[in-house]
Amino acid sequence: IDENTDSKSLTKQIVEKALRYDLTVPFARFVVQNRNDITFPFKRYQMQNVWRADRPQKGRYREFYQCDADVIGTDSLLCEVELVQLYDDVFTMLNIPNVDIYINNRKVLSGMVELMGASDLFDEVVIALDKLDKIGIEKVKEEMESKGVKKEALSILDAFLNTTNVGDLSSLLESSVIGEKGLEELQFVMNNVEKIGLQSANLIFDITLARGLNYYTGCILEVKANDVAIGSIGGGGRYDDLTSIFGLKDVSGVGISFGIDRIYIVMEELALFPANIDVSTKVMFANFGEQEATFCMPLLKQLRAAGISSELYPKKAKMKKQMTYANNKGVQFVVMIGEDEMESGILSVKNMDSGEQSNLNITDLINELS
Repeated sequence: IDENTDSKSLTKQIVEKALRYDLTVPFARFVVQNRNDITFPFKRYQMQNVWRADRPQKGRYREFYQCDADVIGTDSLLCEVELVQLYDDVFTMLNIPNVDIYINNRKVLSGMVELMGASDLFDEVVIALDKLDKIGIEKVKEEMESKGVKKEALSILDAFLNTTNVGDLSSLLESSVIGEKGLEELQFVMNNVEKIGLQSANLIFDITLARGLNYYTGCILEVKANDVAIGSIGGGGRYDDLTSIFGLKDVSGVGISFGIDRIYIVMEELALFPANIDVSTKVMFANFGEQEATFCMPLLKQLRAAGISSELYPKKAKMKKQMTYANNKGVQFVVMIGEDEMESGILSVKNMDSGEQSNLNITDLINELS
């Protein structure tokens, strides 16, 4: 065995190193490192790749892209309300139908586990509960029992699982201070979202929603597109003390994540991408020689500054060749500038769809195309 390449001998060197698992923990580190330079509450969005040690399958990859949006430096629940609206706005703009945003609160789960007499097994209970959709209630109960949850406590679990709306929790949690606090937060977010209204998504309370990451402390969210069997396409929640692992205590934040790769699959399966995307140049200046091309350059700059996609044919060529290029590329207008046009400042503009030709100055051309 070569000690320089054997994996076991390298373990000590790599055990504290890892690929980026998510964007939230690195964000917390950034906030701590730059706490004297940023203004709180601090908002940011970020798109980047992350890695997971998963078995690759449809919609599940070892490397994939996420888009995160976070607000840190405030514990205001209005941030949760805003982020629910952000989910709704994005999926409405993407025309993804039948989207459900599921919501729960970790404090509600803490209250439930407390009433089950299993507070010291909170992580084990939550991890098991998070598998409910995959393995079913009986297997979840078996796993909880194997971790030390008493069998008689499972009747309390059943009472919570039978709740269909937030109001049902009030009587169940009346003897749990933390549970009642979570219920209060949950009701605030849901009531305010209801007042504002959502465009296309549905906000649904789900007592079984747990989210596997243990840094969540308050409201938690998960998003599913029901017309495609692919799992969640987004998720997030409130984290009250994530920055403490980097030495800055009591900085509350909340964030959501979009699973970009899964959203792409959903849109592809629902045929939401247009058959053709018009990314063509809108205006092309024909090239009649060096002098004319030099004259065109400032005009080209003006069109681009006005947001009009434009280009100059790179070198002098036969008009037929330049027009063929414009046709093949789907250019809408060709501007032809010779000696007369340079003297008068009036441009000869050909509409490639209709074949019509008009004479305009650069200002009129910009106004017509803007």
